[in-house]
Amino acid sequence: MFILRDILLPLQDHFSETTLGRERASLFVYTILSIIVPFTSSMTSNLWRCLDTLFGFEIKNKRFYTFMASPTLPWAGLWQTIWGLIPSPEAYWLVWMTPLSLN
Repeated sequence: MFILRDILLPLQDHFSETTLGRERASLFVYTILSIIVPFTSSMTSNLWRCLDTLFGFEIKNKRFYTFMASPTLPWAGLWQTIWGLIPSPEAYWLVWMTPLSLN
């Protein structure tokens, strides 16, 4: 579980230090955990249920859907952080982009 902490904590830094920003950072991390945990499929309605059932994160479904569809999520910084957490990301990129040989 340490790897999850090492990955998820830096992602929270991209949200503002306001009360709402901290709440969004927490909700973002728990949403990522809801996707990772093999509890249910990653459909949005199932993620919302998972947040409540597994993590006790009580949020009204309308507010959760609004958060998920928010155009103000700091995606550029989040992707840069994720990319930076991958050891030698260029090597992984080359492996993923190289066609498989059928020999």
